[in-house]
Amino acid sequence: MTDNAVPLHHNADLRSRNTLRLSARAEWLALPQDSAALAALLRDPRWRGQPRTVIGEGSNLVLAADIPGLVICPQLRGRQRLTEQDDQVLVEVGAGEHWDDVVAWSLGQGWQGLENLSLIPGACGAAPFQNIGAYGVELSDVLEAVEALSLEDGSARTFTRDECGFAYRDSRFKSAERGQWLITRLRLRLNRTPRLQLGYADLAAQFSALPETLQTPAGVRDLICQIRRAKLPDPATLPNAGSFFKNPCVSTAQHADLLARFPDLVAFPQADGQMKLAAGWLIEQAGWKGRRVGDLGMHAQQALVLVNHGAADGTVTGADVLAFAAQVRDSVQARFGVTLEQEPVILPAHSERGA
Repeated sequence: MTDNAVPLHHNADLRSRNTLRLSARAEWLALPQDSAALAALLRDPRWRGQPRTVIGEGSNLVLAADIPGLVICPQLRGRQRLTEQDDQVLVEVGAGEHWDDVVAWSLGQGWQGLENLSLIPGACGAAPFQNIGAYGVELSDVLEAVEALSLEDGSARTFTRDECGFAYRDSRFKSAERGQWLITRLRLRLNRTPRLQLGYADLAAQFSALPETLQTPAGVRDLICQIRRAKLPDPATLPNAGSFFKNPCVSTAQHADLLARFPDLVAFPQADGQMKLAAGWLIEQAGWKGRRVGDLGMHAQQALVLVNHGAADGTVTGADVLAFAAQVRDSVQARFGVTLEQEPVILPAHSERGA
């Protein structure tokens, strides 16, 4: 079955389309390769009233059940420079591009700004949804605009950075208007002269130890790739969805109380006066680092990462993941009085029990 050159697959297996390798099926799966065909697909009356769900590379998902209606995995490619002005360059990339490929490509062109976001898994279309961030840089720091299509009628809209409603690991696409938009393209404003972000102590120390010839944006990327590979498991060999919980923010009063009881507490001051706690430290102190229950566990090198040891036989379900995550969350709550918020999105939306 086809629709304006968009292949449609019935009862499609989604196990290879989520990095936790959870078994689930899509009633209908579409893999559009251009915006015009995608818009036509969304306007097709056959899908009126049917659920419409967007999945990128599945690196931030918990598939809790089969997904009804139409599941769209955008394959929109393309990278190009749009304009140059003074010391900056505006580039555009398709939502189906692999994020880390774009990071490497931009640095290869001599454009700086994405190196701190190296090796983050997923497609470019998911980057604004989650407002990806690492080592002191968030996508919102470099994003100029987002192009999107309405999932209801295929109409196009451009969102400026301010209109995206960015917050910590959040955006209007994830929260206020979740399930309403399909991101098709990103516009990023990058630097032609480096303005390196080295606010993290471990990164700054390792960077300063490099030979001067390697103290470049590419050098930052190489260091961050080394750090991430040492701490984080490759989903291709040990299925996971990256950081499973957000770093929680608490008031200064609650932070002071926790610090009095736990002198080694890891926390970072925020612009709004709150303190951001390291979720990985909380999980480790609660006894979960490297701990395994059945086929699920928290990674031995990074307690923030939930891993699926049972992906080979496909027996682990989304319900199993949510139940295990609830145990970790309840344990941290009992010890610290802090509630962890899950980072990966649960699909289908009606399955969000335990989130």
